[in-house]
Amino acid sequence: MARIDEFEESRKTHFENIKNAGIEVYPFSFKKNYKTSEIIEKYKNIEENSFTGKEANISGRILLIRNLGKIVFLDLHDTYGKIQIVIKTDEITENEKIILKNLDTGDFIGILGEIFKTKRGEISIQSKKLIFLSKCFYPLPDKWKGLIDSEVKYRKRHLDLMINKESRDIFIIRSKIISEIRHFLDQKGFIEVETPLLQPLYGGANARPFTTESFVWKKKLYLSISPELYLKRLLVSGFEKVYTICKNFRNEGVDKSHNPEFTMLEMYQAYSDYNEAMEILEEMIEKITINVLGSTKIEYNGKILDFKRPWKKMKMKDAIKEFANIDIDSLDDNEIKIILKENKIEMEEYKRGLAISEIFENYCENKLLGPIHIIDHPKETTPLCKIHRIDKNLIERDEPYINGMELANIYSELNDPFMQEQLMIEQKDQGKGKGENHPIDTDFIDTLKYGMPPAFGIGMGIDRLIILLTKSQNIRDVIFFPQLRDNEKEN
Repeated sequence: MARIDEFEESRKTHFENIKNAGIEVYPFSFKKNYKTSEIIEKYKNIEENSFTGKEANISGRILLIRNLGKIVFLDLHDTYGKIQIVIKTDEITENEKIILKNLDTGDFIGILGEIFKTKRGEISIQSKKLIFLSKCFYPLPDKWKGLIDSEVKYRKRHLDLMINKESRDIFIIRSKIISEIRHFLDQKGFIEVETPLLQPLYGGANARPFTTESFVWKKKLYLSISPELYLKRLLVSGFEKVYTICKNFRNEGVDKSHNPEFTMLEMYQAYSDYNEAMEILEEMIEKITINVLGSTKIEYNGKILDFKRPWKKMKMKDAIKEFANIDIDSLDDNEIKIILKENKIEMEEYKRGLAISEIFENYCENKLLGPIHIIDHPKETTPLCKIHRIDKNLIERDEPYINGMELANIYSELNDPFMQEQLMIEQKDQGKGKGENHPIDTDFIDTLKYGMPPAFGIGMGIDRLIILLTKSQNIRDVIFFPQLRDNEKEN
């Protein structure tokens, strides 16, 4: 800590020097009229060593200071990039000289000046007025080495974003992707709605919930693991196209594609089935990639992923046959149990459908480059989906996979209240040992008895889509402030 303390003391002295000169050290605002990237793009084609006669008000953080005596060069960074600031020390006021003398890397400033291009062809601003905006009291990470320790990168995201333009770009793209999702669905006539994050009974997925308690009502409550059952209530009420972009909370471990708090798109359309759902998902993602990235193709870890429609479809049993060379329909339960044992796949209670799903996950998932729809899952895998119209041992469920990662869950939604109750009872203890069993929601079953139209439902992990489209390697790279273990060094 000595190094940081020394930096802080030095910078406190600089701060006091500015303050004692009567200069406002924390102004209320600064009116800027340009982003750095806008200036560079607009004036990139002007001649070298020429002034534009155009003035700019610009602000940001100083990440580099080069003091040559009579002239000082600053690198000013904002959200969108950086630009060089040129200050001639014999052309500034006494207060500006005090600011400049006590300026440190990391400080925020405002500049009013003329846009020009240097002899070396760099778009710059020659300062006519320098305004101090805020002092940085701690040393910044090395500009070139960055934050090598990924734990520090995630725990101190402000430092990562300050130094690493690539990290900032990821979150700018994230924002654009979510905006494109909303635009697409709004254009399709969907209504954005909100559902409770704090619920008296969790449901809509097989997951362990986070629990809390109401001080006033003296009752247990749960953080939402899924908005599904609330959105279906809206279908019952007469809404035909609804969606929500929300946070879900699942009390589970962390890996490259899982975080206990994550962002989900959940959407429902009445009078439609999972075939139409697959089409609309493909159309949405194809348009997102074109509008955000300019192409349906990306290179990810040396592989080319193409999101252009139509995507391949494959039944789960056929995928097992192709990628694992196992013909599930030719095997009896004892033979399936042998496969589970040989591969150390443990199940609390053997059910043929769940065993088939486990074999698929262990043998096939990581081989699915995709995009590909894995359709027609065993009925034991969820109680919320319609029984398949041909094979009554299956449900009309689809999971699209891209680069071995499940992107979404798609159902022809079950709207038979009596079948719903039966399946919830049959599956109520599945995953109980892991705390992932699905409770019987009698209020939801009663709601279905008012009648729910046929519908499709799509639940898509937005963070996972962003991982792919930003070529990231970990869900923590695309969440501003991911959940992390306690830092033992800080305890």
